[in-house]
Parts: sequence; C-alpha cells; structure tokens
Amino acid sequence: DYSQMQQVFINIILNAETAMLEAGNGGTLTVTTQKVNNVVRASFADSGPGIAKENLNRIFDPFFTTKGVGKGTGLGLSVCHGIVAEHGGRIYARSRLGSGATFIVELPINAH
Repeated sequence: DYSQMQQVFINIILNAETAMLEAGNGGTLTVTTQKVNNVVRASFADSGPGIAKENLNRIFDPFFTTKGVGKGTGLGLSVCHGIVAEHGGRIYARSRLGSGATFIVELPINAH
C-alpha cells in the first residue's frame, strides 16, 4: 500500500539525514531506482559516518538503536522491515564505518 511504502522511504531518508547531520559534513543522499527482472530496487546511499560491522546485522531488530537516550526508539527500521516483508520484498543495508551507508529496498513487480 502506498502510505506504508511512503513510511518506509521517509524513515530511511530521515535516518540518513540524522546520520549526516551528526557527522557534521553536510552530507549527500543519493537515491536511485532500477528495474531488475521482476523486481524494482530503490537504493538510498548517504555520506554519513556509516554503520559499525557489529551493528549491521542488528539494525532491523526491534528496539535496537545507536542513538542516545531519548533520541530514538529503535523501531523505525524494524517497522520498515515488516512493511517491506508484507509486500513480498526485502530491505537490507551495506555499510563500512566511515564510508556512509546504503539501504536497499527490493519489491516484486506484480502484474495485475
């Protein structure tokens, strides 16, 4: 559904904005889309500080956050993961600490 996917994309964008502001480098967010076979892929690549390797496998876990107390619930990416899964897709991230992060959302193209 449109509003749910909008929530996913807004959450990814706001997380990127927060990371880039905290890094203090102004930042760049590059959004790309492409069709690969029967899948549409949206990639969000930011120039923030990146995600530590030990955290990368946990970022979609409920209540996991690296933000300070009172600055995040740790639910945003977990909710995104659930919404994307409900739509038959997947969401994942690639990152290296110090080199930004890229979040990728892949959704099947349903012929109706």
